[in-house]
Amino acid sequence: MKPMNLTDLSSFLSERSIKPSFQRIKILNYLIHNHIHPTVNDIYDSLISEIPSLSKTTIYNTLNIFAKNKIVKEINIEENELRYDINTHEHGHFKCIECQEVFDFDIAFEDSAKKSLDGFELLECEMNIKGVCKTCKNIK
Repeated sequence: MKPMNLTDLSSFLSERSIKPSFQRIKILNYLIHNHIHPTVNDIYDSLISEIPSLSKTTIYNTLNIFAKNKIVKEINIEENELRYDINTHEHGHFKCIECQEVFDFDIAFEDSAKKSLDGFELLECEMNIKGVCKTCKNIK
């Protein structure tokens, strides 16, 4: 999703029948400008100084609305860690076990899955890989 101004973000949400509250606009703006697969805590820590009344519950509720409307995708690489991705196109995720960063990578899920699952209806594909990123690997 390309960067938008606040008016465009408001229109974007309204077009999807989502009330464009100040908090929702700021959360969406954060996701668009910080493609880091953030957790609720990441978003909260980044926005709390700008929106002192912001609560983690508001962030959770907003992200749930965004996920239901396919604005963000929930990714679960670790059992206890839910992250959010503004890139809703099918792609894989690589999590570095050293720096904890999550990276996107392209993969043709549908082609190989269709061959193996002939006759099945594919609704969603996910691939999560863990390892050590090239930056961390070069530090060792």
